[in-house]
Amino acid sequence: MDVIEALRNRRSIRKFTNDPVSNDDLKKILEAGRWAPSGLNNQPWRFLIITSDDQRKKLIEGHTEYAHVVRSANVLIAVFLDKESKYNHVKDCQGAGACIQNMLLAIHGLGLGGVWLGEIINQEEDVHKVLGTDKANLELMAVIALGHPDASGSSSRKDLSELMIEPLGD
Repeated sequence: MDVIEALRNRRSIRKFTNDPVSNDDLKKILEAGRWAPSGLNNQPWRFLIITSDDQRKKLIEGHTEYAHVVRSANVLIAVFLDKESKYNHVKDCQGAGACIQNMLLAIHGLGLGGVWLGEIINQEEDVHKVLGTDKANLELMAVIALGHPDASGSSSRKDLSELMIEPLGD
């Protein structure tokens, strides 16, 4: 798939079928995240795969406004920053964003659907308890919900001229 085409056509998918995501596809998605750029090549991201119905039910119970997405997804990928690997908070958060975007593009390229759940970081302490992760060493960046799409996404974008501080020359 052409990269520019993938960027323009990828949409957030929030409803999924019951068809399972293969381990092969999941590994390709994680590999895409692994190859994201990071400052000093520190690669501070860490992944936790969530497929357990029990963990998903616990996440739904007051820990996210997107319970319907968590419930519908075949797989959730929690993306964390390893605090011991960090060297600059802003740069490491930017790297985590690149990592997440790489995974979303891989999901799209594999014919799957996915969505970046960022709101869940507002309940980070509770999420750590539910997942049994170490809050002292891991900072939650997002959860990616993914699976085989059962809906299509839609989106529009502002005209480029609305985003420019100064007009782009000829």
